[in-house]
Amino acid sequence: MTQIVARHYARPAARKHLWTGIAMAVVALVFGIEQAMHWFADHPMALTGLQASLLAGLATGLGAIPVLFLRRPQERLMAPMLGLAGGMMLAASLFSLLVPAVQTVAASGAPLGLGVATALALLAGAAMMHWMDQRTAHHHVETIEAGGQTLPQLGLVVAAIALHNVPEGLAVGVSAAAGVDHGMTVGIAIQNIPEGWIVASAMLALGAGPLRAALMALATGLVEPVGGLFGVIASSVAGAALPLALAAAAGAMLWVVSHELIPASHRPGREAAGTAGLLAGFAVMTTLAVGL
Repeated sequence: MTQIVARHYARPAARKHLWTGIAMAVVALVFGIEQAMHWFADHPMALTGLQASLLAGLATGLGAIPVLFLRRPQERLMAPMLGLAGGMMLAASLFSLLVPAVQTVAASGAPLGLGVATALALLAGAAMMHWMDQRTAHHHVETIEAGGQTLPQLGLVVAAIALHNVPEGLAVGVSAAAGVDHGMTVGIAIQNIPEGWIVASAMLALGAGPLRAALMALATGLVEPVGGLFGVIASSVAGAALPLALAAAAGAMLWVVSHELIPASHRPGREAAGTAGLLAGFAVMTTLAVGL
């Protein structure tokens, strides 16, 4: 890449084409931003969904702050913290995604056909997450131990966090844009706080300094608005097929809970603590769903 840039600057004609390309890229960027602003102005609920996913993602950075003072959470706290996140995601997928989807299907003119399609969308969301998991090299943060002999590459850990955060952002974006949040945004933000601590502490174990670890945890949380953008677009264009978008987001969330959070929180000797955390998370999300 360095040689290519050097050749561009060594030849005046090439420099002219380079600056032309940069100018075209800037114009395209400005045009894209302008069109996005018009689209969000015409779809105010979509903007609400994107803002909600951004809020949830920023909570990861808030949760990373303790590494500046407390470093890694004690081992006995890991199971209930992971269980708490799993319980809240499980309840959120039910109250904010599946229940509104089922209610919409029941009120439709063809509940049987739309119901089958909604169930298939649920499975498709889980299948997509499984496909991404199989195709993306990654390493889960829960298995990293400080001072371990074989530490994974940082990029593999970041990939795992991204896989986890995208369906969260997708679910928040879909539910908020569809007007069926029912505490989803607040719930995901709350569960992202202990998750941010876990992520940042894993970065410490990989050799990052406390401030860098906290900033990297914040950066991984900002993956959620990317998923949120897909969610708001899906909910805005779905129309009568909105239950399919809600169910697909629920399927992705349920896959993360079943494939990652429950196994990580229920390792041998930590089952009771993991279960307690999961039930507490479900109870908190139930309260939010009723109260918001």
